[in-house]
Amino acid sequence: MFLHIGKNTVVRTKDIIMILDAECAHFRDTRDFLQIAKEEGFIVPGEEEGKSLVVTDKKIYFSPISSTTLYKRSNFIKSLSEESF
Repeated sequence: MFLHIGKNTVVRTKDIIMILDAECAHFRDTRDFLQIAKEEGFIVPGEEEGKSLVVTDKKIYFSPISSTTLYKRSNFIKSLSEESF
């Protein structure tokens, strides 16, 4: 299944490692992680600000949608896939 994370971007739900609130970017460890990810080209180019960060196994996306909303969407998608079997 896929999750729409805003800005015409969708990611596969099975590729998502974590969804972070953008407020977490103020913590030192998170800033260090994002700096290294940026240097190594893991952050998707474009706007590097948003309400949340979506970390996948290959890229990091900044989303204008809140982490709470993305979490609810992912659980809704998960419940749909469980019901179809």
